[in-house]
Amino acid sequence: MKIPRILLTAGASGSGKTMLTCGLLQALVDRNKDVASFKCGPDYIDPMFHSRVIGTSSCNLDTFFTDKETTQYLLCEHGKDKDICVMEGVMGFYDGLAGISVMASAYDLAVTTKTPAVLIVNSRGMSVSLAAYIKGFLEYMPDNPIKGVIFNQMSEMLYPRMKKMIEDQLPVRVLGYVPRLTEGILESRHLGLVLPDEVEGLRDTLKDLASIMEKTVDIDGLLQLAGEAPEIDCDEQELLKKKPVLSFRTKEKVRIGVASDEAFCFFYEDNFRLLQKMGAELIYFSPIHDRHLPEGLDGLLLYGGYPELYAKELSENSTMLSDIRNAISGNMPVMAECGGFMYLHRKMEDTEGNSYEMAGVIDGEVRHTHKLSRFGYVTLQGGDTEVFGTPFTWEIPAHEFHYFDSSSCGECFFAKKPLSKRGWNCIHAGRTMLAGFPHLYYYGAPEVPAAFLKACEAYGLEKK
Repeated sequence: MKIPRILLTAGASGSGKTMLTCGLLQALVDRNKDVASFKCGPDYIDPMFHSRVIGTSSCNLDTFFTDKETTQYLLCEHGKDKDICVMEGVMGFYDGLAGISVMASAYDLAVTTKTPAVLIVNSRGMSVSLAAYIKGFLEYMPDNPIKGVIFNQMSEMLYPRMKKMIEDQLPVRVLGYVPRLTEGILESRHLGLVLPDEVEGLRDTLKDLASIMEKTVDIDGLLQLAGEAPEIDCDEQELLKKKPVLSFRTKEKVRIGVASDEAFCFFYEDNFRLLQKMGAELIYFSPIHDRHLPEGLDGLLLYGGYPELYAKELSENSTMLSDIRNAISGNMPVMAECGGFMYLHRKMEDTEGNSYEMAGVIDGEVRHTHKLSRFGYVTLQGGDTEVFGTPFTWEIPAHEFHYFDSSSCGECFFAKKPLSKRGWNCIHAGRTMLAGFPHLYYYGAPEVPAAFLKACEAYGLEKK
């Protein structure tokens, strides 16, 4: 399949990847281009910003979670018939597993998907040294996919000289610059960026940024580079032969309640997509604003987010807490991760250390640790554990990132850090529950959503 595509990357976090990616996406939309966007790695918030620009869901591509065939398939599924696909990298271009490997890096994704990469270089305080900096990135790996460079925080006067010097000395295209901006900087919070709804005037800011980039960035050159990307394999039937569980379908539609509001907002769009393909009807509800669960549910999904910022509101919604507690005690299957797992506890602290009553399904308390408790990729190993009544015989790729800890993290799985001796016990698991801090990407372990929906279908039949 021919899919025009580029990957925007940088030498380090804080170089302006998200800002420039959103600006480019806005410029492409303003040109009436049909765009698909992707984020490299386990990130929930950057895709929210992408989605605000392009008007459709942005997705993740992650070579730790999925093998080469699955990664290419997901790119094709979202990128087919698009004018261009834009991927945003993660951290520095080569930064991957355990800080010592290129595995699961932006570089790894570019190579896996055969995508031309454009290096965003924060050029503040540099001139001739830019050549040495870029040369190092170009020569570090022999099969380097970096084909273009964009300078960030560069002056209009310096740019023509730097463009000529770099293109004369190095085999790379210089595709523009962005001047130093005093407005439109996306602020950080403890889990990354603030959410789009919290950025005042975001739409106008991105429009202004796109207008600047139309003047200073060679967008036609980026479109040309994207069009030079080679064809990519997208054989769904071969993938289904390799992973037959992806063909699983429930006999009847199962109604799955999904917590979705300010407190619970960390979603992988492909998780929803796979659940729906497997037979789920997703029913969204708010643990903050709705007084009761939707009627006729067969299962519950409680994903992550910022419940600690809304602990008081969640605790005061006693009817919702009661509904969720009664549903789970009545054997309704539930999957809860990170923030959703915290919500199921007996008590939870907010960011100021105030403790609030929660659902009481997990007999434990959640405490604010004021530091990253556990973070990064893990592989979940279950031993003799069953997942929703299905014998567990595989490993689950997952990730953690949280400033809170629990007095009852669970003991059913062992989370092993890749390329490391570190690990810890985690997750409460049983015939009707999978709940813990780790976040799951379902295409990385499709057996999990299949087992969950089987349990939900059985629960629904028992109710009749």
